[in-house]
Amino acid sequence: MRRTLGDCAVVLGGSVAGLLAARVLTERFATVVVVERDRLPHGAEPRRGVPQGKHIHGLLAGGQQAIEQLLPGLTTGLAADGVPVGDPLADLRVCLNGHPFRRGPSGLTLVSASRNVLEYHLRRRIRSLPAVSFIDRCDVVGLVEGGGRTTGVRMLRRIDDSVEEVLDVDLVVDATGRGSRAPVWLSDIGYPRPEEERRRVDLGYTTRRYHLPPGALDGGLGLGVLQAPAPGHPRGAALARLEHDVWMLTLIGLGGDHPSALVEEFDRFAESVGSEDIHRLIRAAEPIDAPVGFRFPASTRRRYERTRLPNNLVVLGDSLCSFNPVYGQGMSVAALEALTLARLLSTERVPPSHVMMRALARIVDVPWQMAGAVDQAFLPSDQRQALRDRLMTAYVDRVQAAAEHDSAVGRAFLRVTGLVDPPGALMRPGLLWRTLGVPLAVHAGSPGYASSAQRSSDLSTDSWSSS
Repeated sequence: MRRTLGDCAVVLGGSVAGLLAARVLTERFATVVVVERDRLPHGAEPRRGVPQGKHIHGLLAGGQQAIEQLLPGLTTGLAADGVPVGDPLADLRVCLNGHPFRRGPSGLTLVSASRNVLEYHLRRRIRSLPAVSFIDRCDVVGLVEGGGRTTGVRMLRRIDDSVEEVLDVDLVVDATGRGSRAPVWLSDIGYPRPEEERRRVDLGYTTRRYHLPPGALDGGLGLGVLQAPAPGHPRGAALARLEHDVWMLTLIGLGGDHPSALVEEFDRFAESVGSEDIHRLIRAAEPIDAPVGFRFPASTRRRYERTRLPNNLVVLGDSLCSFNPVYGQGMSVAALEALTLARLLSTERVPPSHVMMRALARIVDVPWQMAGAVDQAFLPSDQRQALRDRLMTAYVDRVQAAAEHDSAVGRAFLRVTGLVDPPGALMRPGLLWRTLGVPLAVHAGSPGYASSAQRSSDLSTDSWSSS
């Protein structure tokens, strides 16, 4: 008989982070209740609370591996449902900072699913667990605290004549996302709000779906194309082949240079990103729907690890840190956080909240630093990195340049940016030898790219020393 830490744990939010947290909690609590504001569909349908669900979602290799640990066989189930599965270096055409990576096997797995299909498969697996129940169409209005610990959740169901009710709990996990009200809930019960770090990115992206007739493109596109923005050329695009042979094209613009949802302007923006593959797709494909846009003003990190908290409260997913979606880190970090939560709860009692939040903060540190290092390169010159950081930027550019000719370098880089290996892996002697022997040069034919001295880094100095 399994040994439990309590009778009831509640997860606030039924998205990816919340579902994975619920899976973990079933190991240590008699019952787990997932409370969600939206109506939770039983199929692969969109949800109102996921407005970005109509756009490409990246599941990094580290996230895929973490999810497989939590829900073995999920990748196989997605593939059986028509989701393309392949290798991110062999089957995806990657161009970073103007450097088209040489293709080859990486040993990593790329799952090219739409957000709706991925959530459906996660939700179906979690619904099948006997300890889990769902309450949807329900707003959380506050927490109940007593004796320095969280003892309940105040809820209001979205039905006529509903009255506030309290769910008694032994642990609360807030996974309500970027709009989390946890800072307000804490203030209401006499605790300080966490400090926030915000990084303005002024990102806009616009997406359109297509059918591509068989044989329409010579040579095929594999699983898609990643043409990343770069300083001096803040436009980019991601193209993905999804389930049922639907192709999704997301155009990306940083610093206020946003792609339009008007068809003619959308197509002109697509022509400007510098990818011949995307040009060919636009000419050969049949649009399924009209372009739809989304805006993301700033990345936000809430420093709960520095805040006085009631015990039996955990915050994770976008509630803890909302990443610039260009880098595809959000779902993968949530999966790694779920694994960390599992480790924290493998004890005789629930650890204090500050202990759990410090451990989760360490999961966030590296991807937050990596994303911030890239974002800095798009800032005005007087706000850019110090000399030490610029030197590391130059080295990362050498790595990306070497990846044009050496797939082993590309593999190492994708293992780091995919959250599989620590950033220090890029300083291993074998990779240094492969990298420093390649001349640093701007890739010819990429319009609008800055000189190599101005290029972005993918790792900050602090994260570089991780091991």
